[in-house]
Amino acid sequence: MLLEKILQSQGFGSRKYCQQLIKNGSVQIDNQVCDNPKQNINTDQLVFEVFGEEYQFREHVYIVLNKPQGYECSHQATHHKSVFSLFPEILLHRGIQCVGRLDQDTTGLLLLTDDGQYLQALTHPRKHVPKVYHVTTADPVTAEQQNGLEQGVELRNEKGIYAATDVRLFSEHQIAMTIHQGVYHQVKRMLAAVGNKVEVLHRHQVGLLELPELEEGEWTYLTPSQKQLSQNIALDE
Repeated sequence: MLLEKILQSQGFGSRKYCQQLIKNGSVQIDNQVCDNPKQNINTDQLVFEVFGEEYQFREHVYIVLNKPQGYECSHQATHHKSVFSLFPEILLHRGIQCVGRLDQDTTGLLLLTDDGQYLQALTHPRKHVPKVYHVTTADPVTAEQQNGLEQGVELRNEKGIYAATDVRLFSEHQIAMTIHQGVYHQVKRMLAAVGNKVEVLHRHQVGLLELPELEEGEWTYLTPSQKQLSQNIALDE
């Protein structure tokens, strides 16, 4: 791939700007200045430097964020900060998008990518990728409520029955529950339907991928094995 196209594909800016970066001697590969925008470079395991900062070539990016409270999953946030403000410009130029959304007051595992096929695979209604939430409730969770969540509830303006699986009681006010759909405010509406209220909501897992050890607001790139787990595909033994 041409060096100018490599830089553009990695989010460094317009083709003209990337050409200028290269001509100015701002790009190095293997400690050698590369000043020819038309130089053909093998992108396999390519590591390069721009202004002395090291980058790895990625055809697509797959990111996991520990989303903090008070952030909207929108580029045009209206009432709160945008989760995209937590990322460098280079990733925004790549056009990363949230894989599904979390409410502004919901914390935890949020995936982002610039790979349309991956996004579609995780969000298409027919895929039913499971998502595990940890829920703190206003009132103690009763056995009747737990059973109601597992048997399924009707939600206003939605068709069908919405049921949770693997509803586990951590304490009288804390449960874990797995959902397989993704309708608007689903967990909150399901708890309301059985007569309780969500006070704190945290997404712990998507597919087989659990939230890595990240502080709130921190993010990292998914490894290939983590990407596989997020798609609910078990790793080979």
